[in-house]
Amino acid sequence: MTLVGIIMITYTKESIIAAHKCCIFHQTQIMQSTLCGCFHCMSTFSPDEIIEWTDQNNPLGPTAFCPKCAIDSVIGSSSGFPISDINFLRQMNQYWFKGRD
Repeated sequence: MTLVGIIMITYTKESIIAAHKCCIFHQTQIMQSTLCGCFHCMSTFSPDEIIEWTDQNNPLGPTAFCPKCAIDSVIGSSSGFPISDINFLRQMNQYWFKGRD
């Protein structure tokens, strides 16, 4: 039996930093998304599952809390980043929560 290797994409530091800009003041983008991902707990979910928002009085717009872990590390698919790629969420988690290198 031959095992097919899994190709893991390594995202650039620049793309990790750019993606982070999509996790704040993003209610419009989140509601236009079909899928959201949290780079803290690395879960994915529908935007309809989000029930808590912060920054509601900010003129830039509200920021979502993850419905699974209650951390404001949510990015929507309409951001253009690969939310359904667990490797992307892992790399975001590594950079933002476990130490930047």
